[in-house]
Amino acid sequence: MYDVVQDYYGKQLQSSADLKTTACCDVSNMPEWLKPLLARIHPEVLSRYYGCGLVCPPLLSGCRVLDLGCGSGRDVYALAQLVGPEGEVVGVDMTDEQLAVACAHQDWHAQSLGYDNVRFIKGYIEKLDELDLQPGSFDVIVSNCVVNLSPDKAAVLKGIHRLLKPGGEFYFSDVYCDRRVPDAVREDSVLYGECLGGALYWNDFLRLSDAAGFIDARLVEDQPLLVTDSQLAQQTGNLRFFSASYRLFKIDGLESACEDYGQAVIYQGTIPNSPHSFVLDKHHNIATGKVFPVCGNTWRMLKDTRFAEHFSFIGDFSQHFGLFEGCGSTMPFDAATTTTTTESNPCC
Repeated sequence: MYDVVQDYYGKQLQSSADLKTTACCDVSNMPEWLKPLLARIHPEVLSRYYGCGLVCPPLLSGCRVLDLGCGSGRDVYALAQLVGPEGEVVGVDMTDEQLAVACAHQDWHAQSLGYDNVRFIKGYIEKLDELDLQPGSFDVIVSNCVVNLSPDKAAVLKGIHRLLKPGGEFYFSDVYCDRRVPDAVREDSVLYGECLGGALYWNDFLRLSDAAGFIDARLVEDQPLLVTDSQLAQQTGNLRFFSASYRLFKIDGLESACEDYGQAVIYQGTIPNSPHSFVLDKHHNIATGKVFPVCGNTWRMLKDTRFAEHFSFIGDFSQHFGLFEGCGSTMPFDAATTTTTTESNPCC
């Protein structure tokens, strides 16, 4: 599928207006703090952006960040502003045309920001061990609607786990399906290029994450996707697709279920752009100053990561009370009915 993806993103698509579905779009409401960052990015870089969701997690100042499938560099240049001159952002992509756009405007961004803290590498995200990247050297790894395009998703996740520091985070948006995608859809070049053909069944994704060492994947947000082209909609039939953002932490000791140890946290309200509450994931919106009961895994995701200094911690692991209430195993996405239309703009 490498040739299909390189042709689609390098030659077939010339701007986001050429997309035929909403899979490769910002389906989330863009936060106000992000808009000034995008305003400082070169127009050509923005026009060649085909990602989904937002991959700018909080608290990145001074961090070393890797962007997988960076394309024309939109997210790299946004993240460069968040990590600041003390941090670094590395972008990896396999498409020459996309990397050419990203690299062509590197000096422009350096002059605009007053520092140059980015670099771009050509390579395959399934073969991160072949690139000039040191194991355990990244605080955060991101990707934006890219993992679904990989023919070996297990290798991608294992490579990411290898490159993250202990306590590091893989924060990414991608496309998922409510069931396993049939061969007829997976082998269609347009559907694959539109990020639908390679979409993982959500439960298979969780299994792959566990196998790679990322226990207890956390869903941050999700939206149903529209297949806006009538012919493609007919091909996909009853399949339901979702754009979703997940965060995976590289933390030893995470358990396969949410176990209750009687613990709680108090958020101090000190993370930039989150004065009133901190959203860890879809089910953990932690209000400032309020005692918030958490399972053992959530405790570690806050205490053993870059978020620790922004919380107070209550309790320990000395006493176990069983499964944390509300821990379930059904499909995590909000399954709103998807309406097919040929008139909708394919991008937000």
